[in-house]
Amino acid sequence: MEGVDSYCADHSDGEPKALKEVSRDTFANVLKPRMLSGHFQGRLLSLISSLVNPTNILEIGTYTGYSAICMAEGLAENGKLVTIEANEEYEDRILNNFRTAGVSEKIELIIGNALEEIPKLDQKFDLVFIDADKLNYIAYYDMIFEKVNIGGVILSDNVLWDGKVLDNTKKDKTTELLREFNIHLKNDARTQKVLLPIRDGLFVSRKIKEI
Repeated sequence: MEGVDSYCADHSDGEPKALKEVSRDTFANVLKPRMLSGHFQGRLLSLISSLVNPTNILEIGTYTGYSAICMAEGLAENGKLVTIEANEEYEDRILNNFRTAGVSEKIELIIGNALEEIPKLDQKFDLVFIDADKLNYIAYYDMIFEKVNIGGVILSDNVLWDGKVLDNTKKDKTTELLREFNIHLKNDARTQKVLLPIRDGLFVSRKIKEI
């Protein structure tokens, strides 16, 4: 229904000033600003993080840092968020946005290929947000699963892909991969899960067992 997202945003917590600045800068100066989580989804990420109260968060796909800042709001005392971004051109902007939001000490930015960087991480995570290149979603999920604590939450973004996953006439590689990914998560008996029709689709999986 047209206007629903705006209505929901208007009746949710307001967007913090620092995040408004991140959003304004991204839309003015960065390509593909629709990739930004934005006010409504950002408040959801903050709320989920606060409910989990994670000691360690992993984000795959930083973009300009908006979602990382949101999730950092829910970190436990002395908690840490690790975020991996493949595009080195975003590095200075991301770090500046973290400083603007006052979360630089809580977040470690890694510039590199997530498939190469994830195996180097030796900590366990309570919250993971997957929001990078869609063709590697299954690989990311499978790679990080053993690094998630029991009770930890995995969030996977853009899983409805502008509704293309519902349209069987759409045969492009990304759409078909996301269909496979959604089935992969649905059939994972190690998790409790729900796919939420929020913005472009958010798959929420909670790890309940290792095997």
